[in-house]
Amino acid sequence: MSNSSAQQAKVLKDVTPVITLTLLHPLQSVPVQSWSFEPESVIRIGRSTENEVILYSAVVSRHHVELRRNGSDWEVVNLGANGTYVDGKRITQMPVVDGMIFRLASSGPKIQIHIDADNIDAKLKTSGKRSPSKQDKTKDTFVDQSFKEVEDQG
Repeated sequence: MSNSSAQQAKVLKDVTPVITLTLLHPLQSVPVQSWSFEPESVIRIGRSTENEVILYSAVVSRHHVELRRNGSDWEVVNLGANGTYVDGKRITQMPVVDGMIFRLASSGPKIQIHIDADNIDAKLKTSGKRSPSKQDKTKDTFVDQSFKEVEDQG
């Protein structure tokens, strides 16, 4: 790779949008916990401790969903036996849109996706470095109790 190609690749890596995943409360849809990721190629969500986001819920598979980066775009890919849902419809794979909410299983945790694409043009011009991620210290979240309340009401 030439020096300018390597520099361009570094600039593109530096300006890849930060992706933030927010676990929403099952009743009020207010944020419960968030995880932010710098440029990653895959973000895995599920019960297994091998995942980047771990959600302990009976309806969540060990490896339930992946967010995969394709250039500067992202896609949601279902891997779970109980499915992944967007707007009440089961999906297998779909492009990520900033602000979208997906649900793990028909009655499981809801996660909102935010993509921080601000100032990409400015960063491309200046090729400045991104600040470190503000990722939470813990990536484990217990969700069974809060979702039991939903099931009891439904």
